[in-house]
Order: sequence, then C-alpha cells, then structure tokens
Amino acid sequence: MPGSEPNRDAFPPVSDLICPARDIFDGDALWNELQPVFDDASDAATVRNATVSALRDAMKAGRTAIATALADQPLTAYPAIASYAYLTDGIVSLIYRVAIERLHPLANPTASERIALLAVGGYGRAEMAPQSDVDLLFLTPYKITPWAESVIESMLYMLWDLRLKVGHASRTIDDCLRLGRDDLTIRTALLEQRHICGDAALAQELSEQLWSKLFKNTLAEYIEAKLAERDARHEKQGDQRFMVEPNVKEGKGGLRDLQTLFWVAKYQHRVKKPEDLVSKGVFTEEEFETFRDAEEFLWAVRCQLHLVTNRPSDQLTFDLQVEVADRLGFKDTEGRRGVEHFMQAYFRHATQVGDLTRIVLSALEAAQLKEAPALLRLFKSRKRLKAGYREKHGRLDVVSGSAFLSDKLNLLRLFEEGLRAGMLIHPNAMRLVSANLNLIDDDMRNNKEANRIFLGLLLKHGNPERALRRMNEVGLLAAFIPEFEPIVAMMQFNMYHSYTVDEHTIQVISNFAQIERRELGAELPISTEIMDRGVNRKVLMVAMLLHDIGKGRPQDHSILGAQIARRVAPRLGLNTKDSSMVEWLVRYHLLMSDMAQKRDIADPRTVRDFAKAVKSMRRLELLTVLTVCDIRGVGPTTWNNWKATLIRTLYNQTRRALEDGMEDLNRATRGTEAKRALRQELSDWSAKDLRAETARHYDSYWQGLHVTAHKVFANLLRDIKDDEVRIDIYEDEERDVTRVYFALADHPGIFSRIAGALTAVRANIVDARTYTSKDGYATACFWVQDSDGHPFDVARKERIEKMLHRLLKGEVIATEANANSDKLKKRERVFKVPTHITFNNDGSEIYTIIEVDTRDRPGLLHDLTRTLANANIYIASAVIATYGEQVVDSFYVKDMFGLKIMAEHKKLQLEAKLRQAIEQTAERATA
Repeated sequence: MPGSEPNRDAFPPVSDLICPARDIFDGDALWNELQPVFDDASDAATVRNATVSALRDAMKAGRTAIATALADQPLTAYPAIASYAYLTDGIVSLIYRVAIERLHPLANPTASERIALLAVGGYGRAEMAPQSDVDLLFLTPYKITPWAESVIESMLYMLWDLRLKVGHASRTIDDCLRLGRDDLTIRTALLEQRHICGDAALAQELSEQLWSKLFKNTLAEYIEAKLAERDARHEKQGDQRFMVEPNVKEGKGGLRDLQTLFWVAKYQHRVKKPEDLVSKGVFTEEEFETFRDAEEFLWAVRCQLHLVTNRPSDQLTFDLQVEVADRLGFKDTEGRRGVEHFMQAYFRHATQVGDLTRIVLSALEAAQLKEAPALLRLFKSRKRLKAGYREKHGRLDVVSGSAFLSDKLNLLRLFEEGLRAGMLIHPNAMRLVSANLNLIDDDMRNNKEANRIFLGLLLKHGNPERALRRMNEVGLLAAFIPEFEPIVAMMQFNMYHSYTVDEHTIQVISNFAQIERRELGAELPISTEIMDRGVNRKVLMVAMLLHDIGKGRPQDHSILGAQIARRVAPRLGLNTKDSSMVEWLVRYHLLMSDMAQKRDIADPRTVRDFAKAVKSMRRLELLTVLTVCDIRGVGPTTWNNWKATLIRTLYNQTRRALEDGMEDLNRATRGTEAKRALRQELSDWSAKDLRAETARHYDSYWQGLHVTAHKVFANLLRDIKDDEVRIDIYEDEERDVTRVYFALADHPGIFSRIAGALTAVRANIVDARTYTSKDGYATACFWVQDSDGHPFDVARKERIEKMLHRLLKGEVIATEANANSDKLKKRERVFKVPTHITFNNDGSEIYTIIEVDTRDRPGLLHDLTRTLANANIYIASAVIATYGEQVVDSFYVKDMFGLKIMAEHKKLQLEAKLRQAIEQTAERATA
C-alpha cells in the first residue's frame, strides 16, 4: 500500500550512528524474513505474535550492539542517542507497515483514510536514551475513521507487547492547532515533530500550518511561558545547580535547560539543528562548541544511568554516581576519587549550561521588549551610570565593546558598577567578559588598582555574593585568582557537604554579608555583637574566600590553603600583618569547630588548650565569625541550635579565660560556684539535705554540668531506692536537643546500656556524660535528637524507661533490639570512611580521650561503648560529632583503677577491639 514504507530521509543519518546500521536494525531483511510467516498465517493474532516475536529479538540485538559500542567509547553520546532513535524508527515503521499491509489493507483508500505517523518530543529530535519514552502522533486529515482506529489500535498493542513506554495522541491538523494554542507542552511537542512513515503530504501540511498559524507572532508569549516553566522546574528540583544528587534531565544546568534554549531559538528562527543557530547569530562559534560539549556529556551520563538501572532513571544518586563515573572512565587519583573528578566535570558542564541559557534566553527575551518611553525612564529612581555604561532593558550594558576592552580592568569595573547601581548585568556585557578572559594576565593580577576594585566588590556594596557568583560563572574569578580554579565545581563525595567547594565559599561569604546587614541578629547574637564592635572586615573576607582553596589535593587542605593564602593575600593588597592573620585563619579555620564538636567543652582543659592556641581576643573574634559562616555554608540544614550552643559556649568561656586569666578555669573554682548555685536553686531544702547532696558527688560532677542539671539530679536522687530507675526528659527547643537525665544504682557498663536503650527507641545521641556518686549511684545526662536533627519526642519517655529496665534485667539484648534499625540505605553504602583511632592523654587533666573517627552506622555508638565496658574501661563522657556519613566519637575514659590509659600495649589491645566492633557493625549494616 502506498505510504507504508518508512520515511528514511527522516531517520538519523547512518553516518551519525555509533555502529553499523545493520547491527542496530535491518528493517528490509526482517520484513523479508516475516513474509513466509505472514503468508501462512491463519488469522491476525498470528501475524501480530510473529511480528512482536521477531521485533523483540531484533530490538534486544540492536540495544546490545549500541550498548557494546557505547561501552568502548562511553563519552560519544550523540551517536548513541541517534542510534537508539534509529532503532525505534525501524521498529515503529515495521509495525506500521504490518498494520497497513497485513492486518488492515485497503485496496482503494478514500481521502479520509490516510495516516501520517510522527515522532514528537525527544523522539522527534531523534534523541533517545536507552529507556526513553516513545512519543507518537497519529495524524489524520479528518475525524478518525474506523479503519484508522483499527490501525492505531493494532500498532499500540504490538508496541505495548514489546514493553515500550508509548506516549500517543490521535489528532487532526485542526486539533493540533487548537490544543497547541492552549497547552504549552503540546505546542513544544509539535515544535519537534518529525515524520517517520505514512502520508508525507499530510505531515508536510501540518508543518506548514504550525508555522503559519500557531508559531507565528507568538514568540514573546512562548519565551515568557518557557522561562516561567523553567523557573518552576528548578524550584521543584531544588534551585541550586550544585545539588549533590542532581537530576540530569530536569535539574538546574541539565538537559532540559539546553532543550529550552533550543526550543525558544527554533521558535524564533525555524531552524532544524542547533548548529544552524550560529548563522542566525544566537550562538557564537565558541558558545556553540560549549553547547555541544555540555549536551553530549549530559547525554552520556543519562545513557549510563538508564543502562545501569534498566529504567528511565535521571537522578544521579550517590550510589549511581560511583557506577556512572567508572563506566565513563573516571579514575581515582592521589587525593581524590574518580567519582569526585566525574562530578566536578558534571558541575562544570552544568555551570556552562546555566551560563548559556541565561545569556541567550535573556538576549531573546530582551529582544522582545520595547524600550521604555523616555518620559518613564526619566522618573526611574536609579543612580546615574558612570561613563562607558548604559541601561538596556533595565540591565547594565557597555556603550562600546571596543572602548570597554581597551582597558582590561574594565572586566572588573563592570561588576563594580553593577553593584553600585544595583543593576543586573546585560547578557551582551556578560558575553563580552566571557569571550575576553584571555586579557587577564599576571600584569593585571598584580595591578594595585585591579586588586582595589576586586576587594571593593567584596567589601563596599553589601551583597558581595551576587558579584562573586556571576564572576565565578563566567570564569572571571578563576582567571583573576588562578589558585581558585581547581575548586571550581569541585564536589566532595560525602553526605555532609550540600554544595561544591566554590559554591560553599560563596555561601560562606553570603552568610557573612547577612550578619553585616543585621539580618541574623536573633539567630547569631555573638557574631552580630562581634561585627558591631568592629573587626578587620578585609582580613575576614579574604580568609573566607581562601579558607577551602587547598581542597582536592593529598595534603591537609588547611595547611596547603595557608600556604596559598601566604601568596594570594599580599597580591590582593593586604599588608604583612593582615596577610599573616589571613594565613593563620585559613590554617586553623577548623580549630574552633573541632574543639566545640569533638571535645568536652565542660572540661577546663579543653577551653585552656583552645585559649592557648588562639592567644588573643582579635583572633578569637575573627575565628568565631569565620567558623559560624563556614558551618552555615555547608548546607541548608547543617547549622542548628545545638551547634550554635556549642560555639557560643566555647566562645564565652574562652573570652573569659583570655580577659580574666586561666585561673578562672580550675576545677576548684568551678566546683565552689556550682555548689553555691545549687543551694540557691534548692532554697526550700533543709540545710541537712543540702549538705548531703553537695557532699555525695565527686569534683568532676560539679564542673561538668550546669546548675539546671544539678537541680534535676538532686530531685531524681532524693530518696531513690537501689532497684529504682528514675528518668527526667526535657525538650530544649532553644538548643534543638532533648536532655534525658538518668538516676539509678551504678552498674558495670551503665553508659553502654543507656546508649543501647536510646538507640533502640531511635534516638540519636549527640553528647553524653555519666558520673558515679560516692554512695554508688549513677547520674547520666544524654543529649539526643531525632533523625532529622530536631529535639527527640518527650512523649517517648515511657518507652525509654521500659526498654532500659528490660536491658538492665537482661530481658532483652541491645543488639537484638536494634537489629531492625542497623541497616544502611542502599544509596548510602557507597560512602567509604577510613577508621582512625587516637588516644590523647594531653587533652584532659584526668581522662584519656579516645577519638574514633569512622563511618557512621546505626548502632555504632552502642557497639563502641559496649566494647569499652567489656574491656573494663569507665566512660565519663562522650561527645559525638556527625558529618554526613562520617562520625567522630570522642570518649573521656579511665581504666578500672581510675587512671589514664598510658601503656602502649593496652592502647593497641583496645584499638584492636574497637576496630573489630566497627567491622561487625559494618557487616550488620550492609547485610
């Protein structure tokens, strides 16, 4: 029947395929093979079954051929996606031919008995990943006839029998025009329609009417709608280009952004291929190369995602990142894993996509805008622009490109003028900067005026993050500070950091700017007070810019970063004194965070050691603000009131030590003050009862807890019986924790048993202290949160009491109670954290500090504390710091004789036991 043959001119060209066309699909050979079967077939079902069976084998062979070729050259995605489209074209065309010639033949078809079969959407572009949908448009000239309905139905059943994911619509040309006017998604699908087989004249008529009746004179409306759609999509996916588990298709900087760019440009210029946009002036040659490189890389990633999961998966989850990185050939190097190299490449391409889409779409959008009437422009309250600049469509542009480029410092002045005038920069000006980064050389980098302008961008206008982000996206920041280039788009493969290193740096500076604008006074009172008193803003800003600049190398990034800062700070115009301060801040930017989160700040030695390291109030204030901004810049949920409390407490105690002297930190002074405070709180107690309470505890009890805890324990211990367990739970919303107080007769391994009970009720322990009274009672305070970092539900008190009683009585074993919660999620199992165990006898006057740095797992703390208890080690306190999948558990301990653990052989024995416990926990977690 005429029109049943495939429209091979619309198939992807054979030269564009990843392997020989016949290895992918040979429609003619398959048709010839099926003829004898068709001739012998007794009914339509036999024809359909034979067709599906033959096509199933052919499709499997074709997909295998493409996947094999792609494995050999995994980054050559364009030939691969063209090959998947070629395979689909062959399958759809043969099914159409079977339906037309064998199942529903017509000897003399009427004018209404015509069908054109068109591919739409991504399939219409001839771009398909292994698991892409097959979107089809069955086009008829008039209302669908019974014959056409039968053809379509037979085709769909065969496609479904092949397990293809088919999206389909049956419409007339008038339907397409009417629906396309009202529905932007349908209009975009029609923009990419491609005739596969069937009536060619009908398909051509649709194309002509779409351009003359639907697309014409509606460009402004389409651009506005597409930009709104893009913004909504970004918001849904997470409006950050550097989301650590990005969606390759829908995420910011993903394939859909590039497709949106092409759709809008095609809508305006009626081009068939992206390369045609160069001659239309939409792209420069260099921008088109960037477009191609980014698109092919993203398609390569998407193809591998589909092949790994065998489903249309577009989310680069942590576990898939490792697999895809390996398939694409990214290898581990010294200091960095292959997956980190892969994700850095991904994010750099995503940045380029964002650059291109912003510049090109903004230019297209601006071209549709009318200049505001001169009278209205006169009434706009905007600062007068400096010479050489002009306002264009509400954005900052340059008057003359050649004049602008005659002074290379103008590359920086543009951003300065944008901040000064409060204007966004016009795409034309951004393009000019991006295309002329080669002007930035060592002469400019060492130019005093250039560095004055750069520091002014950071310090003078109140919103440095805006200029930094734009400078980073166009490559200016890395060009001006080459030491910054290695961390651009650098991903750290862990669950702690939500951003790439460069974006984290900008987030840190953004936090600082918010503090300066007094937007975080209630949330960050200490940092706000420090800024109000006045600090060296230049030192602090440069330290923030450089604090992570040493990442990605084998060396400690703080040490390497300090060495880099020693070179960069003077180049930026800082004097010797300020440069030394920047170097110190970069070298020790983690010190305060580590001390606050990994050490017992109730131990006077912690504060004393920190004060000795800081030495001065000036350093303490600068380091405090840097630390707060750094932690807040890790991710949107990293900072919480518990961390704020730790930092604030350490700051206040260190400030007191530096201003009033270290003697205020001694235990005797603290103990006397604590007892005096308790007497005031328990003013209704008799003098006899007060003397008994203050005499029943050892010195460490008085210096390790606040008076609120002393008061709670005094009431819990009053008239307590030997077989009684008393518990008090208090939700402290200001600190984002729940405090759980325990009072009971002392048992061996009491810390471990309480930890096991809390783990069994799904409480995450962030801090804990236990003390034994002189009359044999254990007082324990545990600070706990839920799995989301919020205060633990106090309503679970009864459950905790019941579980603890059962554990103490031996009715249940903690490891059995926690068995169901010990498993790691699949996507989290790819994270590897080496175990480091250290013994520190200098960090505390009376305890050995055992620090266990390892992979966090459910039940780990209980296993470690049980191991210590079985080794007759007394745990006085534990501090738990969690960084995504990594945890640092610090235990303040004594041996069974109340002494520090000094002997090397004892340390080695204990370390071996702890490592064994960690391995056993890991086996349970991944079983």
